Amino acid sequence: MGVKEVLAEKIAGEITLSPKPGETLRKWRTTFNIAQAELAHFLGVAQSVISDYESGRRKSPGIHSVKKIVVAFLEIDEKKHGGTVIQQYQFMVKTQDGIIDIMEYPYSIPVEKLIKEIDGKVVTSSSISLDRAIKGFTLIDGIETIKTLTSANYPNLYGWSTERALIFTKIQFGRGPMIAIRIHPVKPSLVVYHQPGSVDPLAVQLAERENMPLVITEMPLEELRKKLVLLGK
Repeated sequence: MGVKEVLAEKIAGEITLSPKPGETLRKWRTTFNIAQAELAHFLGVAQSVISDYESGRRKSPGIHSVKKIVVAFLEIDEKKHGGTVIQQYQFMVKTQDGIIDIMEYPYSIPVEKLIKEIDGKVVTSSSISLDRAIKGFTLIDGIETIKTLTSANYPNLYGWSTERALIFTKIQFGRGPMIAIRIHPVKPSLVVYHQPGSVDPLAVQLAERENMPLVITEMPLEELRKKLVLLGK
């Protein structure tokens, strides 16, 4: 992914995952040196809408509105500043090495459908409901990501939405990913381990405590990636 795509995911992730999304929106608007009126004009809304979002008077914007706002930040920067703010974040491209692939689906995908497509085996208790959906996936190099994961870059795993499958490959026992997920307030809809050496009972217990299905797949990595991508076609 290029710097624009990486930066877009970072901004969207920060806004949607923030406990105070309005303040985070304002932070990024001022980072791009864009006035409320200018952003409102680009989006075709009243300035009061932007003001209400930032002050918390209006309910935080949904994912579709966040996407439009992020696109506005990037396009205004390119047209007004020649992309100078975007280029300041060029370094972030290197921080994505642990993400093998990331994708947003154009519509919700039932979790049970994904599990079937990847020949998955559910290892959590049957009391953990599979009646849920995902809106995207992130395929993760478990070793690289766990080594570099911090509270600052954790949102990068979620792209545009937390309703997604986090799929970890190159893991031995599966404790590290579940511990990282457990200590962060934001949770995915589903966790998948790709060809783990084994699955530590602690990983299963942590998934169950978070009411989160944990699935194992032995499918070859490239085939798995293709299956995940085709789900959204």
